[in-house]
Amino acid sequence: MTIVVTAERRPMREIQLRDAKAGFSAVVDQAARGEATVVTRRGAPVAVVLGYEEWQRLTQARPGLAALLLAFPEGGEPRRDPARARDPGL
Repeated sequence: MTIVVTAERRPMREIQLRDAKAGFSAVVDQAARGEATVVTRRGAPVAVVLGYEEWQRLTQARPGLAALLLAFPEGGEPRRDPARARDPGL
């Protein structure tokens, strides 16, 4: 077993596929507790087992650019600096 550190600094357990098959119930129990597991085949990562709540969080719909622009307050035009622009010297 190997421990992999993710970007969130939470250690993620790594387990070989044959061991995951033999102890799948334990892997699922860990995922339900919020402990994701990387499953490897011949040393290469091939899958991740994570809890349903974490999966929902990762796959929830995020607003697109159009929705964000439409949500911008009315009259929310950015104020411009009235000072004259500097000469770029080109």
